[in-house]
Amino acid sequence: MPAVDWIASIVAAVSAFVLGGIWYSPLMFAKAWQQDSGLSDEQLAAANKVKIFGGAFVLCLLGALMFSMFLGPDPSVVFGVGAGVAAGIFWVAGSFGVNYLFELKPLRLWLINGGYHAVQFTLYGLILGLM
Repeated sequence: MPAVDWIASIVAAVSAFVLGGIWYSPLMFAKAWQQDSGLSDEQLAAANKVKIFGGAFVLCLLGALMFSMFLGPDPSVVFGVGAGVAAGIFWVAGSFGVNYLFELKPLRLWLINGGYHAVQFTLYGLILGLM
């Protein structure tokens, strides 16, 4: 099994969690995301927050761990950031784009969600490259 930097992966997962809190907040894209996702205030208020936030953190951690394995031991910052940008835009956002086209979802929703993941993986690469 390839080497994994557990501490850096945990820090990367926390960064994605914090980024999501900002990205999907009223300061940035909350209203547009909610409108394009078709979610009402009542649906969001009634949602199981432990399941959502707990599950999101676990998935962020798994993503960071796998990205750490992909980058290998001691990646440079330049390689980490470049790989993060490429993975976020072309693998994650690109894959979302395919689904969103068939699901007839709005371009704005793809830009919001895909943009989040592009920044998320860029942060992963930066953190893994620095640590």
